[in-house]
Amino acid sequence: MYAIIRDRGMQYRVQEGQVLDIALQSEAAAGSEIVLNEVLLVGGEQTVVGAPLVAGAQVTVKVVGLVQDDKIVVFRYKSKKRYRRRTGHRQDLTRVQVTKIEVGTESRAQAVASA
Repeated sequence: MYAIIRDRGMQYRVQEGQVLDIALQSEAAAGSEIVLNEVLLVGGEQTVVGAPLVAGAQVTVKVVGLVQDDKIVVFRYKSKKRYRRRTGHRQDLTRVQVTKIEVGTESRAQAVASA
């Protein structure tokens, strides 16, 4: 079973047991659990597509730790003027592991009825 979730403007395709990096959840400590309610699609034996969200569906993730993304180098210059500036940025991310994908019974019944 897999799900497509939305978190802070980004969409992720997740499966149970998968480890992924999401945008920084500053309130989350290592070992805590986060429930993500914005589920756009749940797939498996039967696919349930939300309009825009799947009713009663949620994905539970466990925080593994905080990490930083690869460095992005920004280089600015002005031609013929000897002006050069090099800066870098590393985005803070939260590494999580998907523990459970749940679908409400009413949404699964609606999906079967509409199919």
